[in-house]
Amino acid sequence: MNGDLVIAADFGTSGVKVGVVDAELRLISQVVETYPLYLAPGGHAEQVPSEMWSALVLAIAALHRNLPKLRERAGAIVFCGQACGVICVDKEGNPLRPCLTWMDKRGAKISNRLVGGFPNVRGYRIDKGLLWLALANGAPAQNGMDPTAKILWIKENEPEVFNKTRWFLDVRDWLVHRATGVFTTTPESANLTWIMNTRKGHEGWSEILSRIAGIPTEKLPPIVQGEDVIDCLTVSAAAELGLNKNVKLVGGASDVTAATLGTGEVEDGALHISLATSAWIAGFFPSRRVSISHAFATITSSLNYRPLLIASQENAGSALEWVAKITNANVESGFSKNGIPQIDDPYFMPWLAGERVPVDDRNLRGSFHGLALHHDKNALRRAAMEGVALNLRWGLEKVRQVRGVQSKRPLTLVGGVAANTEFTQLLSDTLNQELHVGAARHTGVLGAAVLAAKTMGWASDACNCAVRLKGRTQAVYYPDPSRATFREDRARRLNKMRGDIMRSYKHK
Repeated sequence: MNGDLVIAADFGTSGVKVGVVDAELRLISQVVETYPLYLAPGGHAEQVPSEMWSALVLAIAALHRNLPKLRERAGAIVFCGQACGVICVDKEGNPLRPCLTWMDKRGAKISNRLVGGFPNVRGYRIDKGLLWLALANGAPAQNGMDPTAKILWIKENEPEVFNKTRWFLDVRDWLVHRATGVFTTTPESANLTWIMNTRKGHEGWSEILSRIAGIPTEKLPPIVQGEDVIDCLTVSAAAELGLNKNVKLVGGASDVTAATLGTGEVEDGALHISLATSAWIAGFFPSRRVSISHAFATITSSLNYRPLLIASQENAGSALEWVAKITNANVESGFSKNGIPQIDDPYFMPWLAGERVPVDDRNLRGSFHGLALHHDKNALRRAAMEGVALNLRWGLEKVRQVRGVQSKRPLTLVGGVAANTEFTQLLSDTLNQELHVGAARHTGVLGAAVLAAKTMGWASDACNCAVRLKGRTQAVYYPDPSRATFREDRARRLNKMRGDIMRSYKHK
């Protein structure tokens, strides 16, 4: 290899985190650049692909200033990022419209129509549901957030775009093409279209599922592994990024796979929690798992299709930021000194954008329950933090019922919200669980860099490299017995009323 450093970029909902990682898996420099998210009524959530690329260019320019010899020392570059996006491109890779991000729900009715029919269970026609489960280990979500619904929404509402589209790409896919000129996708993105056969030994696009969905496989790019070398940078991309054109771009992965690698928790059944805009509970398993009743399952990861369980919740940091905004607080510092929690504090349901796990219902909405005249802004802030923590507890209780989960071990916490010490202690008390926090904001960057370990000669494969990150804990949180008892009582009360609250959002 020419060069001893890896540049890793983690493309999230609000911006890209870019870091430079050395052979000791040290993050020697990092930069964050933001880009807009365009929201509108009706489930509209879009981003402009070129703005993501421009953010990457700015971030790497800053890294050059921090590390003057980066051009000579960079040996590989890796992208990870948000999944379930849809970018329609022509044969040259030019976007035909903005990206429908993972948050976009405009295809919800279409998705319900696609999966529904008589007879059905939980909204899924039995024969279709069983076939999807057998082949893909899941089916399109009824909330319209999976790529299937987004592509079909474009087909119905923008037929000229659908017809002109040569490739339907996820966020990472387009960025890889922008850097190398090569069209690819990862197993995670492919699986989440629900047009991929994920059975062991049969992994690949499924013509059967393609016909059911009405999406032709010829518009879906080749599936590559996360450790594969895609190509070197194009001359133009190298010039924009200030890098040598012989820098190799490695396959990459979804943000969940990268974060899992970044925690070092790569044993089967080991879980971690990510808390950022949204939240997820995730971990590798030796074979496929699925919970139909609680709307989560394993998907195929970019590590040779190794099953990765993902249980996603829609609202975490986004809910805290919303409450901070309406109470004139700062989510980083303004949630401290909010007074002592009271047994009659209001409850907060953080379902501001619906929910996925353990209940998949786009109609759910956030609410404060049990407000009284004496409650003030501090009470609302306390309720918001507790509400996100109790929502995670609710989801984790269901995930821990999965066969093979290692439940008697500390949980690793990652994501920007994990850097909030007050919230993380509250979560430890709420879960009655020891929590370990490492590189909270940059775990995805480290995990993405690990995917280049084989190419760089750092290790035989990504997982063997990732275990070196295990135990790099910057903070440990232990539950306080008295506070844990208090949160247990609050959780028990919420469990009694949650069902009634959810039923109030059911459409007749």
